[in-house]
Amino acid sequence: MKLRKQVTVCGGAIFCVAVFSLYLMLDRVQHDPARRQNGGNFPRSQISVLQNRIEQLEQLLEENHQIISHIKDSVMELTDTGAVSPSGHLPFRSANGSWVLPFDGRPTFLAVKPQDCQLAVGNGDQADVQMLDVYSLLKFDNPDGGVWKQGFDITYEADEWDNEPLQVFVVPHSHNDPGWIKTFDKYFTDQTQHILNNMVVKLAEDPRRKFIWSEISFFSKWWETADIHKQEAVRKLILGGQLEIVTGGWVMTDEANVHYFAMIDQLIEGHQWLERNLGVTPRSGWAVDPFGHSATMSYLLKRANLTSMLIQRVHYTIKKHFASTRSLEFMWRQSWDTGSSTDMFCHMMPFYSYDVPHTCGPDPKVCCQFDFKRLPGGRINCPWKVPPKAIVEANVAERAQLLLDQYRKKSKLYRSKVLLVPLGDDFRYDKALEWDQQYINYQKLFDYMNSHPEMHVQAQFGTLSDYFNAMYKANGVAQGSRPADFPVLSGDFFAYADREDHYWTGYFTSRPFYKSLDRVIESHLRGAEILYSLAVANARHVGMDGRYPVSDYALLVDARRTVGLFQHHDAITGTAKENVVVDYGTKLLRSLIGLKRVIINAAHFLVMKNKEFYRFYQTELLSTSLSSQPAASSPVSILHQPLLMTYFSPPLSGRYLVLFNPIEQERLCVVTVLVNTVRVRVLTEDGQTLPVQLSAQWSSASQMSAEATFMVRLPPLGLAVFHLYDSPDSPMTLRSDTLLRLSGRGVTARAADPLPSIKRKDDPQEVKVQMQFVVYGTRPSKDKSGAYLFLPDGKAKPYHQKESPAVRVVEGPLFSEVVAHYQHFQQTVRIHNVPGVDGLSADITTTVDIRDQTNKELAMRLVTDIQSGDVFYTDLNGFQMQPRQHYLKLPLQANFYPMPSQAYIQDSQHRLTLHTAQSLGVSSLESGQLEVIMDRRLMQDDNRGLGQGLKDNKKTVNRFRLLLESRSTVDTIVLFPSILSHMTNAVLNHEVLALPVLPKRRGIPPLQTFAPLKSILPCDVHLLNLRSIQSQQDPHSPSPYTALILHRLALDCGLEAQNLGFNCTTTQGQLSVSGLFRDLDLQLLQPMSLTLMHPGTPLANDSSLSLDPMEISAFKLKLR
Repeated sequence: MKLRKQVTVCGGAIFCVAVFSLYLMLDRVQHDPARRQNGGNFPRSQISVLQNRIEQLEQLLEENHQIISHIKDSVMELTDTGAVSPSGHLPFRSANGSWVLPFDGRPTFLAVKPQDCQLAVGNGDQADVQMLDVYSLLKFDNPDGGVWKQGFDITYEADEWDNEPLQVFVVPHSHNDPGWIKTFDKYFTDQTQHILNNMVVKLAEDPRRKFIWSEISFFSKWWETADIHKQEAVRKLILGGQLEIVTGGWVMTDEANVHYFAMIDQLIEGHQWLERNLGVTPRSGWAVDPFGHSATMSYLLKRANLTSMLIQRVHYTIKKHFASTRSLEFMWRQSWDTGSSTDMFCHMMPFYSYDVPHTCGPDPKVCCQFDFKRLPGGRINCPWKVPPKAIVEANVAERAQLLLDQYRKKSKLYRSKVLLVPLGDDFRYDKALEWDQQYINYQKLFDYMNSHPEMHVQAQFGTLSDYFNAMYKANGVAQGSRPADFPVLSGDFFAYADREDHYWTGYFTSRPFYKSLDRVIESHLRGAEILYSLAVANARHVGMDGRYPVSDYALLVDARRTVGLFQHHDAITGTAKENVVVDYGTKLLRSLIGLKRVIINAAHFLVMKNKEFYRFYQTELLSTSLSSQPAASSPVSILHQPLLMTYFSPPLSGRYLVLFNPIEQERLCVVTVLVNTVRVRVLTEDGQTLPVQLSAQWSSASQMSAEATFMVRLPPLGLAVFHLYDSPDSPMTLRSDTLLRLSGRGVTARAADPLPSIKRKDDPQEVKVQMQFVVYGTRPSKDKSGAYLFLPDGKAKPYHQKESPAVRVVEGPLFSEVVAHYQHFQQTVRIHNVPGVDGLSADITTTVDIRDQTNKELAMRLVTDIQSGDVFYTDLNGFQMQPRQHYLKLPLQANFYPMPSQAYIQDSQHRLTLHTAQSLGVSSLESGQLEVIMDRRLMQDDNRGLGQGLKDNKKTVNRFRLLLESRSTVDTIVLFPSILSHMTNAVLNHEVLALPVLPKRRGIPPLQTFAPLKSILPCDVHLLNLRSIQSQQDPHSPSPYTALILHRLALDCGLEAQNLGFNCTTTQGQLSVSGLFRDLDLQLLQPMSLTLMHPGTPLANDSSLSLDPMEISAFKLKLR
């Protein structure tokens, strides 16, 4: 006891010294005339505000002094009475100045079985074509290819088709963007509804006519307004094979910036709509407009039971290479697959675009003459100055021969004598006249070709699956199987360039505010789905089916569809018109408010001790940052709030706080709430006092309010209850030490690096990490950067400002942070003093505001001494890692890649991972570097159809975690994150949601922690979603069934294992669902395809599921 008193007194003395130093520093700042003349970053008006704040700080410091004495007395008292905190001591400072926390001391273990690492060290890649090898091989020199500018001359022998005629499938299509130049609703009103109305009439006129449709967001809106006769006509057209729904997602999703949670969710939403309304199961994928293609998409389509897919926007040099080796059709295999279970048949279109001039063959001047919408007298014509001619008896022979020549040349690029010829463009077929122009003229050409056997061709209209079926048949294989000698490919198709050095790598960052908002809403959507499903199942279990508000289901459906809409390749990409972006933002905000309501209502029901007292009122028990904070009416203020923006007003005796942990493992972390008193005390449900760190919440360099931070242990997917109250006597509540350094003379940003080096406590080796900020300009020539393109004016230049930044250092028992305020950004680096995942990485938040800049892009560059060479790793859609190589033969902009969730560099000793909460563009331009583009402000269009620059920038918070890991084995290069890295990403992307309990006049009903899992999930299994399935009768109410979607993570076990703060075990992919949920009975367990369309055989309820590493699987459950 004597030792403890000495330590406490010693700690108090150190604290006093720190406080006194701070006082002297502030005093000097206030009275130093040189500094006051200089004025630093602040105008004079702000200096007086700052002086007031400093006086307040002095007052607080005086109180601090009293609190230190009080703590000392309390400790003596506590020691005498034996009343101690849970672990027997208060937070104190050790001899080296670092804080030691009272901790519940529960032992945790890490038990990853060696078999669960086998995938990582196995030889995964059995592909014939590896995209990294293709990049190494090609020169990217772009010689002139003649009529096919980016290709080569194609020749053929006249008798090549004598034995096997050429089969041609002309596939009419209309590419409908759910928002781009116009909003989703305006496009629908002006064009889309007319396309679909005409389709019903015009396809019925001739059974040989075919059409394909992709975007269910538009189709469902049209269906709601269509009368019963139109609906029946559509069913008949689908049944007769004239109309095919391709892919069937809510949108044609972007593939660079999207997270796999949202990719799957929009696919499920589209497929569920199709199943309920049309009874249709899509067979073929169609992606003609996403700006580059991800291997994740082919995996998801495979898991949804599609058999074939098509892609279009691929680098022109790669298209040329694939055309020359006749590899444009291939089996796309995932990089980790040691067999062929992930193989997906993929068709790559060979030419520049998906429009008519670039789809019939290599010569656009000829193909344009067969786009009959461009007949003379219309609104659009052929840029090559040779117009189309209507087909009449006098010219049909010559026209058919000219078109057949193009068909034959195109078919020489493929391995089979079956040819796909798309016929369409953006928002085509919106007028009845165009249907007639295209279909009637083409039918005349087909009739002529087919009636002349010497032409050796069979031409017809077809759907996408008509083409694929004929191709499989010609090769003598089953649908989706690999035809003999067709290549197997692994890798992806980023970055995309459509001509010259015009790389579409700008959109990886464009409009980062909305990319960030998207992920916040995705996390809320997943949380709301899980809590809603659990609340409904628990209500059924206790016989309260009718009492739970199933009306909330409509809010879930609305949010699914809004998030789905935003995954469109002109939405999350940041490549739509300003008013369209505002429309997306408004829809997203409305959904976020709806999701918060779903979460509140579900949490309210689940934490009530006695469910009999549950009544659903609009004036609910719980609140969130949104409903309690009227100022938060715009997305800007939502994203700029800390975790919780609720002031706890007196009397604090009645304030409860419910915390929701959306991840499937127990979570030990710090939570921060804003408070209006410094005398706050936090208790757990069973009355234990938690250590609290009080600090200032700075809304700017000179404005602050109080916040309380405390450490909690939360159950997986659970809701924990805490009690906060105003207590003058709380020895466990400690204040942060704050040091403030104001601006001095001109130094560049690099001089005040908040992160000179990092090392882990347990690792003697230090890794130097310097954080720099650099700026890219754009070219002086005619082609400049815009929403799509990144065309820099050379290497980045260091960010420079006249004054050095104002720097604030906060230190305390739970966290310490350094905050640097620059003119265009504010950089915060925070370290948590918490055992487990939260304490093992540095938390980096960068608030960027470049609204006063012109043609500038701000980047954050990490410079380290890791010997990474020219190789770095980026993720695809938060699902898998992809190795990248920096090539000097490519322009600087070609070396940037999307980073939806993480990127890392490594050598034989260390791996440094930058985890991100929003998708941004990333590169490694030198060994040991990682560079992220934070925001871009561009004043001009980049000639890709948008007609605008990027001038609607917002103040944007970019959030990261920087994780340094040591290698324990050096035997192999591994393409997977460690278990710690997976968990770090989960905690960054799924923040704890704080729900304050509103005080009620009649008092609060008894609340209890809700822990839904009876057994712990293996820590390499991620619960992707627990989604209530729609009722077949009413789309706005739930059925009794729930979709459980699981992803088994693949692990790199060659990095040193850390204490994760929870019990982590793996089970070789074995999982029992019947024993998973507490107090719920499992009445059905049925494997399903990923989008729930194809049912498997139901399993016995006590069956053990088996998942392979990287596998995503869906199951239909009935819980009650």
